[in-house]
Amino acid sequence: MAARLALLGNGWTPHKSDTDEAYDILAEDPLTGDFKRIQVKTIRLRGDRAHEMVVYARKGNGDIYRKTDADYFAGVLVNEGETPRVWLFENREIGEYWCGLERAADRWVELPITLNRGIYEPPIGAVS
Repeated sequence: MAARLALLGNGWTPHKSDTDEAYDILAEDPLTGDFKRIQVKTIRLRGDRAHEMVVYARKGNGDIYRKTDADYFAGVLVNEGETPRVWLFENREIGEYWCGLERAADRWVELPITLNRGIYEPPIGAVS
């Protein structure tokens, strides 16, 4: 759900599939209008690697995701008591994706989970 909310909040239009697919989300890219297949994965912080973020990008059977399976990964980092953070990055057909938190902005695209609720409320003093 965090990945869907992040996509929505950043202009993407996620769709729900009625059939089992290799990807988790089919979403329309706000810049191109193209549909992209997105596989959602949990980001884990590796204590033995200076707390770098890692996404294990394998299917249940151990195979890597091919580009025919997913165009992008949405990595979701959840720290207790904090708002989840979501990064989008291209499928390069490898089994693990690594990134230090301080370098994430250079390598992955963070999709903030923020919604501007002000657009739904009339300005103070406006007649509704």
